Amino acid sequence: MILLTPELHERLLANGRLRDVDHVPVVKFFNPLGAATWLATELDEDNDTLFGLADLGFGCPELGAFSLTEMASVRLPLGLGIERDLWFEGTFSLSVYAAAARTAGRIVLDDDLLQATAEALRQTE
Repeated sequence: MILLTPELHERLLANGRLRDVDHVPVVKFFNPLGAATWLATELDEDNDTLFGLADLGFGCPELGAFSLTEMASVRLPLGLGIERDLWFEGTFSLSVYAAAARTAGRIVLDDDLLQATAEALRQTE
């Protein structure tokens, strides 16, 4: 599977050029045979370093950088690799996904929980 279409690549690069912005995730990657999930918001000019929320399935999702090349090189059983969720559309800023993930111990995609997290974050500002 192609992990980034040209459109997604350009959106991620554009976000990467804008610093100090709480971007909405552009793409979700996942391990089809495991618990690992990544939400990416930005791509550096090196065309390899992504930034976003990474959850390797150990109960402690983290914000940080990860390599597109490394993700593309992963070979799983049955000839599978890391995949892109074709239906994912980010609806909240990365800080909302990160706060919900810290509470749940995993990346959360439930709209009700994300909305409640967004409201709680607004109240603390």
